[in-house]
This record gives sequence, structure tokens and C-alpha cells, in this order.
Amino acid sequence: MQTIETPKHLYSDTPPTILRNRVEKFRTAKDNPFWIMIADYVFWKMVRKRFYSFMYKGISNLEKRDKTKAIIFYANHNNWWDGIVGYNIVRRVMKGRLRLMIEEMNRFPLFQYIGCFPVNKKSPQDAIKALKYAATTLDKPDVNFWLFPQGIIRPPHYRPEVFQTGLAYLVEKAVKNFGGVNICPVSVNYSFLRQDKPEIILEFGEVKSFREFNLDRKEFCHKLEREFEQLQDNQQKQISSGNFEGYQYLYKDNLSWWRDIERRLKNIGMKDDNKQ
Repeated sequence: MQTIETPKHLYSDTPPTILRNRVEKFRTAKDNPFWIMIADYVFWKMVRKRFYSFMYKGISNLEKRDKTKAIIFYANHNNWWDGIVGYNIVRRVMKGRLRLMIEEMNRFPLFQYIGCFPVNKKSPQDAIKALKYAATTLDKPDVNFWLFPQGIIRPPHYRPEVFQTGLAYLVEKAVKNFGGVNICPVSVNYSFLRQDKPEIILEFGEVKSFREFNLDRKEFCHKLEREFEQLQDNQQKQISSGNFEGYQYLYKDNLSWWRDIERRLKNIGMKDDNKQ
């Protein structure tokens, strides 16, 4: 008799670098034009193959940012695609340079050349080293730092949101060292709508610009947690009611050949009914 495996332990509170007990070599982020060109092509093709569309809204919020300063996008982290979604937003919508912390980057060392750098949570000292380095990357206005403040993958619609204080640390250091920074919440949803493939639905929240920072880090993060939950819940409510007002497509697929045939057959049937 075949044993049916049950889906246990899909999510863990323990970071992967601790679970796998591997040493992570630290690599600084670089912007290599050749590897960025390759990543632009590969990551775009991957998204186009797996998703029917990629839609986003709230772009007008980004126009309110201080364009002389870097921006930190902080988003929910629910699955493997989140980093690739962030990469495509930075490159195709923002037209900027990516900075992204990746755990276990020793598995993908080439990511160093497209703006990524590792964070090793096995060692508190190494984690702090990565965070200190992250703060030094917020020095130019074309820097788009993509951050998952939960610090670990969580199930979709996980509540309550709990942010680590790294986001507050980055804001504080960017203000001190570079005179300011922008932050913007990003809610990302992956949903099946009317097509045979899921669709990426992304919403930018309100941008906050900082030129000074004298807040308690934990209180600051708790405030952002609640605001972020509200952004996500409102987005989910609008999706559930079929309201996509304000969204625009980064891309939208053509109908697959069999869906096109289905549509044509339905139209034939409708024409015959109208003749009666």
C-alpha cells in the first residue's frame, strides 16, 4: 500500500543558515553590466512563463518620494518568487539599481554581481556585519533596497506581521550618514483569477521620507507592522471583490491556443442562439 506523505513543516521559525549549519562567505554587492543583462533576461522570462500577468498600482505614491535619496521597499515574503518579483520591479518600473540581502547566497554566488549580498543568521556577529554593510549601500538616489522585514518566509496572509528591527536600523543610519532615505511598503499577492495561470498583483503603499530619525526602533517597527497589515488586508479585500481599479499591467499574456479555441467555440454557440 502506498504511503501518502502529509505536508508537515512547510514553514519554520528557524532561518535556513541555522538549519543547514553552513558557513556563508560574505560578498559585497556589485553592479556588473553583463550579469545584470543576463539577469534582466532570465528573471523576466521566468515570470512570463509562470504567470499570466503582472499588474501593479500605487505608482503615483512613488512620485512623492525625495528623489535625491535612496529608497527602501519592504514587502511580504511568502514564497520563492518574491525576490524575482522585486528584481523586476526595480529594473523595469524603477529603472534603478537593486540591493537585496539573501540568506544562503553561497548557493547563488553570481547574484553578487546583480546587487545582492549575503546575510548569515547562523552567527549574530555575521548578521550584524551584513546589516552594517547594508546601511552603507543607501548612498545614491538610484539605489532600490528590497527588504523582507519579517526576516523569514511566512505563509500567505500570515498574522500578525512581526518585523525585525533591521528596517529601523537602516533608516537611522541612512539619515545619519547620507542625510535621509525613503521607505515604501509593497504588498504582493499571487492569485488565480480568470486564467489557467496565476497572476502577480502588487500594490505600492504610501512613501515616507526621512531627513531625521529620533524614534525608538521597536516602536517604529510596530507602527509599520500595523500599517502594513492594513495595506495587505485592503488589497486582499479589493481582490476578493473583483475590484482592480487603478492597476496597470507590467505585462499580460496572450490567450493560449486552447483557450483561444474555447473562446471561439463559445462565440459560435452564442451566435447560433441569437439567430433563434
